[in-house]
Amino acid sequence: MSTPFPFTAVVGQEDLRLALLLNAVSPAVGGVLVRGEKGTAKSTAVRALSVLLPEVAVVPGCRFSCDPAAPDPSCPDGPHEAGNGGMRPSRMVELPVGASEDRLVGALDIERALAEGVKAFEPGLLADAHRGILYVDEVNLLHDHLVDLLLDAAAMGASYVEREGVSVRHASKFLLVGTMNPEEGELRPQLLDRFGLTVEVAASREPDQRVEVVRRRLAYDDDPAGFAARWADEESAVRKRIVAARELLPSVRLGDGALRQIAATCAAFEVDGMRADIVMARTATALAAWAGRTDVLAEDVRQAALLALPHRRRRNPFDAPGLDEDKLDETLEEFSGEGDEDPDPDGPGGGGGQPPSSDGPQADGDSGAQPEAGDGGEPQPSGTGSGEQSAARASEPFRTKVLSVPGLGDGAAGRRSRARTEHGRTTGARRPRGALTKLHLAATVQAAAPHQRARGRTGRGLVVRRDDLRQATREGREGNLVLFVVDASGSMAARQRMSAVKGAVLSLLLDAYQRRDKVGLVTFRGSAAEVALPPTSSVDAAAARLETLPTGGRTPLAAGLLRAHEVLRVERLRDPARRALVVVVTDGRATGGPEPVALAGRAARLFAADGVASVVVDCESGPVRLGLAGQLAGELDGTAVTLDELRADSIAGLVKDVQRRAA
Repeated sequence: MSTPFPFTAVVGQEDLRLALLLNAVSPAVGGVLVRGEKGTAKSTAVRALSVLLPEVAVVPGCRFSCDPAAPDPSCPDGPHEAGNGGMRPSRMVELPVGASEDRLVGALDIERALAEGVKAFEPGLLADAHRGILYVDEVNLLHDHLVDLLLDAAAMGASYVEREGVSVRHASKFLLVGTMNPEEGELRPQLLDRFGLTVEVAASREPDQRVEVVRRRLAYDDDPAGFAARWADEESAVRKRIVAARELLPSVRLGDGALRQIAATCAAFEVDGMRADIVMARTATALAAWAGRTDVLAEDVRQAALLALPHRRRRNPFDAPGLDEDKLDETLEEFSGEGDEDPDPDGPGGGGGQPPSSDGPQADGDSGAQPEAGDGGEPQPSGTGSGEQSAARASEPFRTKVLSVPGLGDGAAGRRSRARTEHGRTTGARRPRGALTKLHLAATVQAAAPHQRARGRTGRGLVVRRDDLRQATREGREGNLVLFVVDASGSMAARQRMSAVKGAVLSLLLDAYQRRDKVGLVTFRGSAAEVALPPTSSVDAAAARLETLPTGGRTPLAAGLLRAHEVLRVERLRDPARRALVVVVTDGRATGGPEPVALAGRAARLFAADGVASVVVDCESGPVRLGLAGQLAGELDGTAVTLDELRADSIAGLVKDVQRRAA
């Protein structure tokens, strides 16, 4: 087994280390979500935490880690009698983004269940993680059906496996820790709220700290065991402090004054529901225990708010996370003096908001990475032409009508277009390819019935062979690649008009976020087109590019379409199962170069030849209209819709029109 990087040797990242330690002291806090750019110690710190957790007592031989003092009465390996058990290290179980449902919840042998009436169950990761850590790297990329299973287990403290009336249940209480890079997309709000705490991490810009990052990382790579040995004393001290804080936790008193501050803070920041209040109370209590105190102070409440509230205030993926600390301080001050806090913030144990310190800055396996050239920079359009204007602000977004790709796909789970999926309504049956995951009971019985006499059936039970089993085929929804091709030329440059255009695209981006699509952005103006954002799951990155998009110059419509066609060609190689929907936002004009209109028509016919679903959002305005956007939609074999018609209550029948044209 490889030697993990020591937790106490991680450079800086005080909020990250503190949030992890508070969950180690009080697992009831509810886990932690770590958000940040690549190379910022996220994964290294999480993996290092598991080494610090105390050992757990388990029933010998139980695959579900039952506590010998209070064994689970419904444990599949039970029943167990209460008594002495063995000890094992606390586990950290990692859930891969591409894991199957059976790998997560476990697999039930349907053949034996039908033929023998035996619940033959192979535990999954939720069983392995019971009373430990369940770690999901890149949690924002996790498939929706796995997210649903995680939500159920986190809410109920148990995992259920159901297969055609055969049910297995086992306890599954775990510390959920996820890491993510926001550039790759946001989490569903339901899962976001399940994380007790969240922290934002970023690489230090201090040269001395970055030097220490590299120094420690190189030392660890040269001799992992020797490096860990040099930090053994610090690791042991933190381990003992966690144990002491756990023992002190039941004695910590959360006074009425602190409770009122917690309630007032949650109300002031308008968080939804009551989970935030409960998480803040548990976090403040854990902070006091970590500091060695039995009373919760105002500083504990403040630190708890900074960790528990930022991710609960987000109303859509474009909202910036974080809290207004001035407003937080005003709220705490307004409701201070109503409780019984220790007036001395430097009393026994000192402040609760500090993780264990180490000499100098700390390092991570991938900390200290320099940002790549161009990261976070704004796209610089080429060939701007004359008459360039500054970026217009987007108008208020609105709910759009659903645009879907016609036909039946096989892409990633989502909520836009029809697709063959593992989840959804049952549409038929087939022989299983590989392991059986969704049994079609009627088809299985029908396949087995003609052979019962030949198989010597004598009793009431059905004699079932593996060849009889039938897999249910199901139809659900998939996520698509929505590629926006936006005209930013001079003909679109009127500020009020461009504001409406950006508002429409922003509305479609919000819809793409809710439907779990990938999005891309191609813009054209002047003499060329550019990929402002390659296909990504991060719709907020697309919104950021859109916000800073300037306008002006000629209208190279053909260049924009050709660049979009190339983007789709490359994306089909990377992700062949994901179907595309192209949304062209333009007034249909084409200028610059020889025969620009004819060239744009030839470029549009490339999409029609490939069978790519497309919609043209017609931005033409004024009393005299040329209808060029409608002509472009015809060349694309797609549908044209005006900005006004794009609203959900104005374009009934648009999707049917898209499907009719593509049929």
